[in-house]
Amino acid sequence: MYRDFLILGGAGLVGTQVCREIVTHLNPRRVVVASLFPHEAEQACEGLREEFGHRVAFEPAHGNLFVPSDLAELSRAEILTSSQHRGRLLDFLYGDFDIAYRENHLVNLIRRHRPEVVVDCVNTATGLSYQNVFHSVERLRDWLGDEGLPKQAVPDLEAFLLSQSVPQIILHMRLLQRATGEHDTKVYLKVGTTGTGGMGMNIPYTHSEDKPSKVLLAKTEAGFGHTGLMFVFARTPGAPVVKEIKPAAMIGYRAVRTIEAKDRSGNSRLVEPTKARAIGTVDLRQDRAPYQDKGSLQVSVVDTGENGVFTRGEFAAITALGQMEYITPEEIARVIVLEIRGANTGQDVISAIDGAVLNPSYKAGLLRSVALRDLKDADEASALPSVALGRLGPPELSKLLFEAHLLKEVYGTLSAVAEASPSTMTQAIAAHLDTSAVRLLAPSIGIPILLPDGQTILRGPHINVPETPAHRTSVGLTAPDVDRYAQKGWVDLRADNLSRWQDRVRRMIATRRHIRDAGSAAASIHAYLPSEFEIGEVVAWIFNNEMDGYRIK
Repeated sequence: MYRDFLILGGAGLVGTQVCREIVTHLNPRRVVVASLFPHEAEQACEGLREEFGHRVAFEPAHGNLFVPSDLAELSRAEILTSSQHRGRLLDFLYGDFDIAYRENHLVNLIRRHRPEVVVDCVNTATGLSYQNVFHSVERLRDWLGDEGLPKQAVPDLEAFLLSQSVPQIILHMRLLQRATGEHDTKVYLKVGTTGTGGMGMNIPYTHSEDKPSKVLLAKTEAGFGHTGLMFVFARTPGAPVVKEIKPAAMIGYRAVRTIEAKDRSGNSRLVEPTKARAIGTVDLRQDRAPYQDKGSLQVSVVDTGENGVFTRGEFAAITALGQMEYITPEEIARVIVLEIRGANTGQDVISAIDGAVLNPSYKAGLLRSVALRDLKDADEASALPSVALGRLGPPELSKLLFEAHLLKEVYGTLSAVAEASPSTMTQAIAAHLDTSAVRLLAPSIGIPILLPDGQTILRGPHINVPETPAHRTSVGLTAPDVDRYAQKGWVDLRADNLSRWQDRVRRMIATRRHIRDAGSAAASIHAYLPSEFEIGEVVAWIFNNEMDGYRIK
């Protein structure tokens, strides 16, 4: 069984109970308890050591998982009030992925601790949605005028870009997928959210005067967008087992106590009220100094962890029958441990979606051959071959289809390609290019043809690769750039590339022969199934066997 665990949000209400259940039932060697603040992680580890002794190594870790490690101990306010930090975070969020991967704090935690199991109890959707893109839009709209945004509006514009939940959650999942794959994580289990505690769009609990609250629905959007990305994550080769437990009720509770509470404005003092006219201009915010202080706002509350504290009246209302109601962290943790052990609880959302989606069908498989046969007949009657339009990515798809088409035009069969002399392949295809429709078709749709000399391209008015922003109309290319772009999206007639094609064709032929001897056991994505040279099947084989571009479910 698994021995090393990383519990993200491990000092929270659910995270702490998850740690307890894991120690009680899974006999771990080490549990890394990660929290936003160092004192939270250290206190959680200290409490767990007191409870369970030293038979398990509890290690604290802290910091913001969604930013570079050098920003991980700063608050969001500290980041947004610094132009340097905003720029740094904008580069991280919207810039080069490989750089973001090296810098991200979550990736560094996984790299450092190499956990077999990651249990993610961080309230991700809440954290992203409560950055409040709607407030950022209001600030920007205040700045908009006939002359555009003044220089003073730049911080608000950057804050708006940094409050977008979609780019953040996409980057987070890409980083997680790569890190768990590289460091051999076996299980990733997320404690997700519905955003509304299981209630509908009629939910009466809001964060504004709107009903339903836009911010609350943004939390739902982020929570289920996160689920969708985990569904895709779970279908990725090399990924760990991916599960999500999604409580559809308020989670509570930790303790009941009397505290100096704060209202939604952060106020913790009582004041003697003053009389004012209700008609006319009303100041919504005034200086507190003229108001007579009447003491501390001491009140009995129930602590519900990440959801905050509620008074007796608030707690009774939100947990009443027909309202949000609630579920205990112990029940959630119990399901998590069962799922880690491999038990089928029926509560894993990813498995539920797997069982609900419509998968490829037998009828579609039969009709595929009909459509391909009709396309072949239409293709033979057409002036231009039906190869590619460049609209279906990635760029490699069109490049590979055109290269395969040229090989088929010159050699006819896979066997002829395999038996050709490498020294003559380049010359034969280059000579054929003068009469091939590919010479016009590929450059016309943005796919240049790199000639055998490696110095010359045939091109049209636009070039798809390299991909650049619309305002950039030119790039400087070096020899390494040519190699990179030719591999990514140019038809490459150089000898090295044709030799690569010859090697893959020989492997395809070998797998086809193996099917004849081994039957259905050999029929897989590693085999080339058609008996003829079908360019689409050839490129699909390359995606399956060279680019890890295949489905696993």
